[in-house]
Parts: sequence; structure tokens; C-alpha cells
Amino acid sequence: MLNNMLDFVPVIPISEATETVTDWLKDTFAFLFDPIKEHFGNLMEFVAEGVLMNIPPIIFIILVALIAFFVTGKKFGLAAFSIVGLWLIYNQGHWEDLMNTVTLVLLASLLSILIGVPIGILMSKSKVANAIFTPILDFMQTMPAFVYLIPAVAFFGIGMVPGVFASLIFATPPTVRFTNLGIRQVSNDLVEAADAFGSTGAQKLFKVELPMAKATIMAGINQTVMLALSMVVIASMIGAPGLGKEVLSSLQRASVGPGFVAGIGIVILAIIIDRITQNINRKEA
Repeated sequence: MLNNMLDFVPVIPISEATETVTDWLKDTFAFLFDPIKEHFGNLMEFVAEGVLMNIPPIIFIILVALIAFFVTGKKFGLAAFSIVGLWLIYNQGHWEDLMNTVTLVLLASLLSILIGVPIGILMSKSKVANAIFTPILDFMQTMPAFVYLIPAVAFFGIGMVPGVFASLIFATPPTVRFTNLGIRQVSNDLVEAADAFGSTGAQKLFKVELPMAKATIMAGINQTVMLALSMVVIASMIGAPGLGKEVLSSLQRASVGPGFVAGIGIVILAIIIDRITQNINRKEA
């Protein structure tokens, strides 16, 4: 009987409405999407091919090892792992893929931080902004990662640019939430003391609240970087180059060996990035 009752309910044209809105957005904001696709694509190509790939692998490995050495308090563990792990990726012939992956993760993370930190600050200062952005962040975090590929392809086609766009949506929420949380957790006594000394809003933010919330914000940035890296394989489905593309290609061909090697490369990169950002957080804390 329930099925018969539902037959009388007209089908809500959600799919058609979505297509209409998407087409309208593409046509209306083509002046914005097309330059982003062209110029940002050129920027990514410059970073990957013009900068990173022109650094000799041995120099790049040494630089990463030195960063790991000093960030961890002059301990050799992570530095040694970085040398061995990055050399292994080079040895397996995936250095170019690694540089493309680093470019995607680097730019997606930087954009997420540049967008996420100001929004987090706004949410911590405004109840209205907090009420508006909280459900948006909930939506962004609960949506399956594959769904982000749809608007990315619709607006930017295929390639690394839509890969960064999808990673940006997926990876931004932790930075926003942790920035909001960190500032809200700053002691009221410190805020009142800053007010008592006549600090302006900007002085209170940059000299009291952000420094005190730095450890929490860095924890959010760590999560953002790791989420951006986790999108590498998914972004390869829309043409983003890198280690993820090799994993996807191996999956399609059922080639266990090449896929395993590329997967190991992603794991090595993830461990290095995670440990470096975690130790920066500890050092700042």
C-alpha cells in the first residue's frame, strides 16, 4: 500500500535542477573558471617541471633529510628514513611521479591553509559565522571523497587543477575547525589582560590569541596536509599526475607489482610529511 501511495508523489527533479545550476554557473562564471584553469595550471606545471624536477634528486633528498634532522631536534631517525625512503622511490623510477604528487599536495595544502585559517578566525569571533560555516564543514567532511570529483571536473575539466580543487574541498575543514577551536580555548584571563592594556583587536589576535592557539592550529594543518595526500589516488581518476596515477593504472590492469611500488612511495611520502609537521607542532608548542 505504501508503494501505491508513493506512486502518486511526483519525482522531484533534483538531477535536472543540479544540471541546470551547474550549467548556469559554468556559463556565468566562465570568466573566472577559465583563467583559474589556465593560469593555475601553468603555475602547477612551473612548480613541478620548472622547479622541483630541476632539483637533482640527491640535492632534494639531502634537503628533506636536513629539514627532518633539525625539526626533530637533531635526531637521525627521520632523516635516515627520509634518505632511504626517497632514494627507494628514485631507484624504482618514480621520481617524476613523486614531484607531481608533492606539487599537488603542496599547493592544495597551502590553499587550504590560506582559506581555512581566516575562516576559522572569523568563526571564533562571530556566532553568526560559526552558525553558517559549521553545517557547511559538516557537509564537506561527511561527503564521500569521490563526490568532490564531480564539481571539479564540471568546472575545470581534467588534469591537476581539478585534482587540487577536489583536494582543497576535502582537506580544508580540519584547519578551519582547529583554528576556531584553538582561539576559543585561549584563556579568558589573557584576553582580558590584553584588553586591559588597551590592545586593539588586531594586536590581541596576532600577539595573544594566535600564538597561544598555534599548537592547535598546527595540529589542524597536519591533518589538512595528510588529507590532501590521501586524495592523490582519487584525484588521479580525473587526470591528476603523480604516484596515484600509477596506483590507479595498476589497479585497472590488475598489475600488483607496479601498484605496490607506487603505493609504497605514497606511504613513504605520507610518513615523512606527517612526522615533519608533527615535530614542527611539538617544537612550536
